Amino acid sequence: MSNAAAPGAWSRIFLPFALGYYLSYLLRTVNAVISPALTGELELSAAQLGLLTSMYFFAFGLAQIPVGIALDRYGPRRVESALLLLAALGAALFAQGDSIGSLGLGRALIGLGVSACLMGALKGFALWYPPERQSSMTGYVMACGAMGALTASAPLEAMIPLLGWRGVFWGIAAVALAASASLFFSLPRETAAGGNVRLAGIVQGVAGIFAAPAFLRFAGSSLFFVGGFMALQSLWAVPWLMHVEGLELAAAARILLVLNLGMLTGQLSIGMFGVRLVRLGVQPLRLLQVGYACLLLVLAAILFRVGPVVVVWFLFGVLSAVNSQSYLAAANNFPREMFGRVSTSINLMVFLGAFLVQWGIGLVLDLLRSWGWAMPEALKFALAVLLLLQAFSYLPLLGWRAGKSGN
Repeated sequence: MSNAAAPGAWSRIFLPFALGYYLSYLLRTVNAVISPALTGELELSAAQLGLLTSMYFFAFGLAQIPVGIALDRYGPRRVESALLLLAALGAALFAQGDSIGSLGLGRALIGLGVSACLMGALKGFALWYPPERQSSMTGYVMACGAMGALTASAPLEAMIPLLGWRGVFWGIAAVALAASASLFFSLPRETAAGGNVRLAGIVQGVAGIFAAPAFLRFAGSSLFFVGGFMALQSLWAVPWLMHVEGLELAAAARILLVLNLGMLTGQLSIGMFGVRLVRLGVQPLRLLQVGYACLLLVLAAILFRVGPVVVVWFLFGVLSAVNSQSYLAAANNFPREMFGRVSTSINLMVFLGAFLVQWGIGLVLDLLRSWGWAMPEALKFALAVLLLLQAFSYLPLLGWRAGKSGN
């Protein structure tokens, strides 16, 4: 099929992808609201809770390079619909889990199952939409991810007393099955493009990306800015709001809703004004430099409790939208034909960072609590460490002129 939009493309193509990415982001952030119930019912330590929740990021990150290869060879219809069956299985296992092992397995299967939801959509838009529409379609689908994060805040908190967290995951399993069926039966059929590319050549090419200075300059910020935001949004924001700000769970969930509304606002703003900014000479790297400088200030405001809680967390969400520019800023330093491999390599760093930060915060909290620290002070110390890591990872972005490299 040519890349002219197919008849009925909105319902046949966009909506199935939108449902998949909505589900992916909902599952990414759902543990933030159910964490008090999980901790109370299963008597989890902070490190266990962090490790359990971060298994999503661990499995998701490990899948990125194989998923990118599979999408190019077999197309998004088959790859994403098959993986979403694993997400449904993982949600069902999580709903029945009664130990850290069974819950961790379910969480890992969920991460693996939704690992193609964004990249599959981007691949599908490239296949079935004309080039001039792909930027706007990407903005819209990422906004649907923000809607998933919104659902996993105050609305989900309101459902837990009715369904329980296990009932919520049974419902998610049903939605994942529906999303899988929608993708498989609704998307246009694509031709497999296996070719004669040898696996050794593919692996060597990816290894070259990770060794390139142009990639390494963005690796640290991907780890600690993008991954750090995910770790806070998907788990540690709620404990911070409850223990440091003294809010009840319902109030903390509302602040999480505000954070996600800010993220939606920022993503839609970049989608609407991104083309105009490029025409004015504002490149992705410049957006990262300005956005990350502002993010450092906002995170410092959160740490030192400067300003109204609602405003500061909303700004944190708005500014997080610049995270999406990491893919473009890094890829602009490589030949155009390497875009897919570079962007999935950045995505691997992002989810590795989310895994390490989310689990690492839990380890720090347990260690400091064992030394007699109160939870609010332990959380402040952990956030201060993250802020320092972000500041150091920001330095390589300064004074770096983006220029394409064949390395």
